[in-house]
Amino acid sequence: MTIARSKLVNLDVSRWYHCISRCVRRAFLFREGDESNSGERKNWIEHRLKELDAIFAVSVGGFSIMDNHLHLLLRLDPDMARQWSGEEVVKRWFKLFPPRATDRKPLSAAKVDELAAAKAQDSAWIIKTRERLTSLSWFMKSLKEPLSRMVNKAEKCTGAFFEGRFKSIAILDEEALLAVCAYIDLNPVAAGIAPTPEESLHTSAKARVDHVKAEGRLEDLRGAKQGSVVGSRRAKKLEDALWLIPIEDRRRIDSKREGMLEGCTLGNYLMLVEYTGRLLRDGKASISAELSGIFDRLGSSADVWQTRMQRLSGGRLFGRFIASSRDKLREVAARLGVQRLANVS
Repeated sequence: MTIARSKLVNLDVSRWYHCISRCVRRAFLFREGDESNSGERKNWIEHRLKELDAIFAVSVGGFSIMDNHLHLLLRLDPDMARQWSGEEVVKRWFKLFPPRATDRKPLSAAKVDELAAAKAQDSAWIIKTRERLTSLSWFMKSLKEPLSRMVNKAEKCTGAFFEGRFKSIAILDEEALLAVCAYIDLNPVAAGIAPTPEESLHTSAKARVDHVKAEGRLEDLRGAKQGSVVGSRRAKKLEDALWLIPIEDRRRIDSKREGMLEGCTLGNYLMLVEYTGRLLRDGKASISAELSGIFDRLGSSADVWQTRMQRLSGGRLFGRFIASSRDKLREVAARLGVQRLANVS
């Protein structure tokens, strides 16, 4: 039975969600219509994600754009939206949906300013729009609908590009968050599209490495792999200017940006992705001392991690929650007033 999205997305349960959207009939629509093999549709999605991240109070932590589906790791940031003035809400909404006249032509700058001023004084409209700019459903709608229209126009056809609903999985703890992030980045490796994580196009892992290269800080990235004070210093502001959520949460050290996990640098994370990629590809890999330290902090181990990642990569994801412990699932089930929750891993 279909469950309303409002019952699936609950800020009291989690701010983090793994969202999966598939092309209709699971056709390879991200690859079709691209004779030059330039990844035009995948590039469009990646660019659109960056745009929406700057408009919504929904932040992107990870993505992987495959030939017939896409994976997203999203965080809801309602506190950010509450700080917006009415004028800021209008500005963001007009970026998302530029106002037009009845003939669908763009309004003049003067007309836009006049309309913006009126909307900023409409408290009911501001409340409704602020909620939409914090909504997972509106974020996904704003990502998917424009691509569908663009493809239909280019191919002179009608019909759906994506399946009707996207799947959302609530992430309940830190280890599950790290596992989902790595699983998303490793999707091309698990599918056999790319031999190694660093060769996986259209993933957040590649976007992170490309950003570090553009900043000229590859040596700092290598140094940040060290599980030491020196490694932490090398990781300073490594992802502060990146549009994606930083891997390391350094708010207690030197940053104002909220990251994913304390004590896990980008270098550590890329080592973890590489290690997990070898597990999925070769069935074995050696674990470094730095990764052992991360597992210890999370109360996990390399064996538990391997089992979880193999289950995640083994097929379709059933369930709407993911946690690393049964205790966490029981706690959330009690909060929601149900007997049990299905854990995807």
